[in-house]
Amino acid sequence: MIAGVVLAAGGASRFGSPKQLAELDGVPLLQHAVDAMLAVASIDRVVVVLGAEAERVREAVDLRSAQPVVCAAWEEGMAASLRCGVGAVGDCDWVIVTLGDQPRVTPQVIAAVMDEAAGAPVGTTAVRATYGGVPGHPVALGRAMLPRVAQLSGDVGARELLGSATVRTFEAAGFCDPADVDTPEELEALRT
Repeated sequence: MIAGVVLAAGGASRFGSPKQLAELDGVPLLQHAVDAMLAVASIDRVVVVLGAEAERVREAVDLRSAQPVVCAAWEEGMAASLRCGVGAVGDCDWVIVTLGDQPRVTPQVIAAVMDEAAGAPVGTTAVRATYGGVPGHPVALGRAMLPRVAQLSGDVGARELLGSATVRTFEAAGFCDPADVDTPEELEALRT
């Protein structure tokens, strides 16, 4: 069982308005991340973690078969969203995590990270995409890592867990643009 989790619960304080709803290529920003995850046929279940402006986001984004989950504690930071998403997917061998503000992460890079996870040596507990050697997303968390997600706190994702894990990296620079959108200027840069 392989699940996908798209983290999109934040309040977008640096953006100034709900960035999940900001338009890029004629659709809300979050739509790109949802579509990329849903395009990977070998992912059994996709969860989209919402928080700030959850109802507006749900109305604007076509989630299709993805399950929306509202993280009541979204203001605590990314760890709360990750806990919520991993808790919602249930029993899985791998959970592939992407961010809702990275609209150029493609189905190809998600599938490649998933393939790396499926073919990883015994004992590998996570797979992480890197871009020019810099860690990024998607991140695949193996079954052994999932119970430890419940211990995370603050505005960090799985970074703390990955420091003590057996992580296989996958160089993904040729697969996509990993830029995330935190400001209107960063969104504008993606339009050019």
